Amino acid sequence: MSKEVLAVVEIMANEKGVDEEIIFDAIETALATATRRSHDDEIDARVEIDRETGDYNTYRRWEVIEDSVAIEDNVGWYIREMDAVEIDPNIEVGEFIEEPIESIDFGRIGAQTAKQVIIQKVREAERKKVVEVYEKRVGEILTGQVKRIDRGDVILDMGENVDAVIPRSELINREVFRIGDRVRAYLQEVTFRPRGPQLFMSRSCNEMLIELFKIEVPEIS
Repeated sequence: MSKEVLAVVEIMANEKGVDEEIIFDAIETALATATRRSHDDEIDARVEIDRETGDYNTYRRWEVIEDSVAIEDNVGWYIREMDAVEIDPNIEVGEFIEEPIESIDFGRIGAQTAKQVIIQKVREAERKKVVEVYEKRVGEILTGQVKRIDRGDVILDMGENVDAVIPRSELINREVFRIGDRVRAYLQEVTFRPRGPQLFMSRSCNEMLIELFKIEVPEIS
């Protein structure tokens, strides 16, 4: 199975164009989830894969909580501080007590479960990558293609599945765009939202005019 793990990591990393560590992390998450489900979610688990060999170990773990905290759900996931210090005198609240348990077979996690977790992790990585790329370009004039008009806001397709929005309030008075028009705008802000990165742009801010002057009259810059 260790070779199968390494093969999946290599194939998915190449196919999705992401770091292999993202795929390793996704498989660890999928294996841990499958382990918890095999115990009816009565235990918490962590899986650690050897990046060189593909071998993996599974650990049941308990989160250390304060003695006064009432445990209502997932009782088997926690251990009170007074009990934890008997196992490890140096343990602190918020840390974990772990013990090795039998690992489930990689094939048992199910292709669908593994695929879902991997896709989720890959999407998260892709979104973070987009944020990192565009955060460096805040303050620049960028070009996008009008994808749709939403209540007066202009949604631009920036390429590579990245959208940007020019709020109605940031448009030049009376200008009208149609689907497919190519539009230049000033990138003001990049935010990270549950659905993915959001780029906010403007065509009416003072910075837009300044940057346009720099482009048209290089001596100004």
